[in-house]
Amino acid sequence: MSLKIGPIDICDPVLLAPMSGITDLPFRKLVKRYGAGLVISEMIASRAMIEESCESLKKSENCAEEFPMAVQLAGCEPDVMAEAARMNEARGAAIIDINFGCPVKKIVKKFGGSALMRDETLAIEIMEATVKAVKIPVTVKMRLGWDWDCINAPVLAKAAEDVGIQMVTVHGRTRNQLYRGTADWETIRAVKDVISIPLIVNGDITTPQDAKKAMQISGADGVMVGRAAQGKPWLLRQIIDYLKTGKTIPDPDLPEIKSLIKEHYSHILEYYGTQRGVALARKHIGWYCAGIPNSNLFRAEINKMTDPDKVLSKVDDLFLQAA
Repeated sequence: MSLKIGPIDICDPVLLAPMSGITDLPFRKLVKRYGAGLVISEMIASRAMIEESCESLKKSENCAEEFPMAVQLAGCEPDVMAEAARMNEARGAAIIDINFGCPVKKIVKKFGGSALMRDETLAIEIMEATVKAVKIPVTVKMRLGWDWDCINAPVLAKAAEDVGIQMVTVHGRTRNQLYRGTADWETIRAVKDVISIPLIVNGDITTPQDAKKAMQISGADGVMVGRAAQGKPWLLRQIIDYLKTGKTIPDPDLPEIKSLIKEHYSHILEYYGTQRGVALARKHIGWYCAGIPNSNLFRAEINKMTDPDKVLSKVDDLFLQAA
């Protein structure tokens, strides 16, 4: 199984979803090392990008180990999106992904993300301007529609293909559902029926079995995994192996997870600096430790800590007790 996004060959059709505050460089490197077919940056506001805000430039940093890596851009101004795409191409992005799927209120209020599914004309102008601005492939991620009275993903996906978009990802919910309810993989099949470029299914893919079922029901060419990978950077590797062999490889044992936490923690501190890094790492450590006895008390304790050495000492204590 493989994907072709323009001239880029993706060996395994299992992709890491863009997630704000999560899919930064330290996390992407781990997921890619385990074997993800493609990793995607956090969503970056296109205007902030061209204004070269420090935060946006940091979000778009990439490294050779994660090639090919996609940068996801959000915005509602075609010329600004085009310029941001050019900047990221120059900074080493292999693919530009356009966000038409974010349901968060602060993005939608600015007519970005899934709000653009209500304005097909503007959405098409954005895609066309972005495609024309760069030589690298451009992809798009969307939802089924704004609500169940407006399921226009098939129409927008066909328009995307017509202007040169190379891959479409569809999350199986409407914008108004946010993350409530269950992703509707079956409705995504209507998108597959009208496009010839690769289609990726997204939403509620939490296990290797989910991935296979989602592809079968939707007819998609690959899967995109989001929240289920939090604290489980190895999950995409498990999905890849299951799709190839039908066998599920086990989760890492406790010593490997502890080692992974320490490695990830070190990368976060190096990348962000100690003060900010300690705070940002707390959620990741909590996800890694979910399900381990006494992890609730452990999370409450480390969330108050500012000394990284003391945090790591607490990690050692937790895993020693679990063993």
